[in-house]
Amino acid sequence: MIYGLNLLLWTTEVNETHFPLLDDIRKWGYDAVEIPVFNLDPALHRRVGVHLDGLGLKRSAVTVCSEEANPIDPSPAVRLAARDYLMRVVDACQAGGIEKLVGPIHSAIGKFSGTGPTPQELAWARETLLAVANHAQQAGVMLVFEYLNRFECYLATSAAEAAQFVREVDHPNLRMMYDTFHANIEEKCVASAIRDCADVCVHVHISENDRSTPGEGHVDWETTFRTLKETGYDDWLVIEAFGLALPAIAAATKIWRRMFPNEEHLARRGLAFMKQHWEGTTTARR
Repeated sequence: MIYGLNLLLWTTEVNETHFPLLDDIRKWGYDAVEIPVFNLDPALHRRVGVHLDGLGLKRSAVTVCSEEANPIDPSPAVRLAARDYLMRVVDACQAGGIEKLVGPIHSAIGKFSGTGPTPQELAWARETLLAVANHAQQAGVMLVFEYLNRFECYLATSAAEAAQFVREVDHPNLRMMYDTFHANIEEKCVASAIRDCADVCVHVHISENDRSTPGEGHVDWETTFRTLKETGYDDWLVIEAFGLALPAIAAATKIWRRMFPNEEHLARRGLAFMKQHWEGTTTARR
């Protein structure tokens, strides 16, 4: 198992000023970090990658699509911009030695049509991500499709929908992830949701119901960890949490009050929680 920490808790751009933080994260016991990739300068990510190599930290990346680069926009020019943007993100990942690119790479976050996804929108998303997956395969990067809850997107809001999408694209460099925060809102049965996507799931976000310290809210962790083990999952568990350190991210994630004492508290307690529950969970209970 690889235990990781999403750096959006501190920053939207990892650079040399964050090297002491990366050093601490390694000392706290993490195996990996998840890096926001919005600055697409390959040289920046190469420098960060060198430092992470020295620490022995693996890395994934997270990004989002905007309205100006939306894979499901009716405008061919906007869809082309989305394809080009995602390919540039992949290039940045390659420069930094990043193994996976995760996130809602299928549509613009926060952009709604007033209805559910149309067959045409799904086809546009498949077309874009197939092209990007071909590019990612050459770069040695895995694309990881993330479904969100109904308040953040509409193209895919369940594990079953995300898994169906990935299977239809049918490309070895496109898989999906499971996020406990979105599942807590959207899924009728956590166990069924995890089983629905087990064959194409390569990444899990460990995120509490209030997006703070894992284990201090009401997500059904026992069922989550037990079912992941039952399905043979043995990949990345990454804490994704949000606080007030970044006003723009706080606004986007609707964090209006402090949910934890400080970021180190969350990181240390969250890692201990993941390890305790993963290592202590058996698959015998039903």
